[in-house]
Amino acid sequence: MVLQISQNCVAYHGGLEPIAAACLAIAQAAAVPVAVHLDHASDVTLVEAAAALGLCSVMFDASALPYGDNVRATAEVAAWCHERGIWVEAELGEIGGKDGVHSPSARTDPAEAARYVAATGVDALAVAVGSSHAMLTRDAVLDLGLIATISRAVSVPLVLHGSSGVPDRDLIAAVQAGMTKINIATQLNRVFTAAVRRILSAEPAAVDPRKYGAAGRDAITPEVTRLLRLLAAGGISQGTAAGLREPAADRRARGGNAGEPLSPVE
Repeated sequence: MVLQISQNCVAYHGGLEPIAAACLAIAQAAAVPVAVHLDHASDVTLVEAAAALGLCSVMFDASALPYGDNVRATAEVAAWCHERGIWVEAELGEIGGKDGVHSPSARTDPAEAARYVAATGVDALAVAVGSSHAMLTRDAVLDLGLIATISRAVSVPLVLHGSSGVPDRDLIAAVQAGMTKINIATQLNRVFTAAVRRILSAEPAAVDPRKYGAAGRDAITPEVTRLLRLLAAGGISQGTAAGLREPAADRRARGGNAGEPLSPVE
């Protein structure tokens, strides 16, 4: 599985190093393979910082740029990362919800996706197929036929962003249609926050964040377990979790669980 640190998360913490160090320590101590991944980075200097800190994979997001500019910027980042053995994900067809507006109508063109992967050399591709970031309802309608078509057209794993808005049955169907990495974040935030609210409602005088924070953490654990089993039913296995594939230009491992090339589950 993957611990993901988004560019927004970095801004919240005031820098990458503290949160990256914590995540890398957790990954190293885990009993299962864990990758630490920089997500939705549009700033090249942040990608460089992630590499210096030992993160094994990044998502460079140039999807807001015109196609040609996206290709040029992403190809440069991918080449730089591959020289350092770092796995690179990119996005084609801007997925809705990044700025709080849910626009799931964007679609990635399969032929364009094939050209994009060939031109950039990325290791995985996030595609727009009907999902939207930060959805609080689970009623997104995925274009499963498009997922299957893109999967046949490209040579790299596909990534589903905005998965928290997708019903369970459609997450399974998406994996079966060709999705390999499933990002889940908002759903876990919802579970965490609901548990904290229950504690504070039951104990209005509670002031120790360790107590109500622990309640949120403990609530996330079974939900992660449930989601991993759900995705396994669709076909994502522990073998997949150990690494989607090594970076195209450099197959060397980076040591320890934190050095896994990458794996499933925003």
